[in-house]
Amino acid sequence: MKSNIFIATHKQYEMPADHFYIPVQAGASLSQKLPYVGDNTGDNISDKNREFCELTVHYWIWKNVTEEIYGLCHYRRYFKGKNGPATKAEVETWLNGKDAVFPRKRNYYIETNYSQYIHAHHEKDLIITREILVEKYPDYIQAWEDVMGRTSGHRFNMFIMKAPLFVAYSEWLFSVLFELENRLDISRYNSYDRRVFGFVAERLLDVWVVKNNVLYSEKGIYETESTNWLKKGSAFIWRKFFSRKK
Repeated sequence: MKSNIFIATHKQYEMPADHFYIPVQAGASLSQKLPYVGDNTGDNISDKNREFCELTVHYWIWKNVTEEIYGLCHYRRYFKGKNGPATKAEVETWLNGKDAVFPRKRNYYIETNYSQYIHAHHEKDLIITREILVEKYPDYIQAWEDVMGRTSGHRFNMFIMKAPLFVAYSEWLFSVLFELENRLDISRYNSYDRRVFGFVAERLLDVWVVKNNVLYSEKGIYETESTNWLKKGSAFIWRKFFSRKK
């Protein structure tokens, strides 16, 4: 099958030697050229990278590449195969009887997806997103409420999808995000919070999955850099009890 996993990267990095993986420079129109294909060719939103994160690569793939299977990962996060980043053969096996593969869910235990978001980001991001769904996609509201009330969800905007699902998901996702961009004032957001459209997209993925009864499997993440779980856990607790952005 014609398939590739695209690697969103903003810097030069040691990439898998397997040609199944194609590095794409995220935000190429905003920075010095790297020795990878840029997300600033063809139909693109490369100049929105500071707000849309790896979604500028997602958009570029959607608009400029034809595959039977589409995948997106990060330069330091891959879907975990038997001996490192998953191979093409492993991916195709995972998709037997499934339409998609996502990373294993992150579980917040003491937080719902909604409360976790508003402790880490601005609540109005979600309020306006819901308003958009009510207006444009009212049949998605029940899925939204379901997902927001859960304590776990898929993160990283990573996926592997068969072409029909990927195209349908992309059309829906960006129609919501571009409308959110039109309505949401982020002029006073710091550099972290300006990545709002990437953060909201992580939550919208599960809304799409639930509403459309997507058949998927979950796989672990192969990380090329270690995670400081003490620092990450401490930040989570601080946001939970002491931080609330308006």
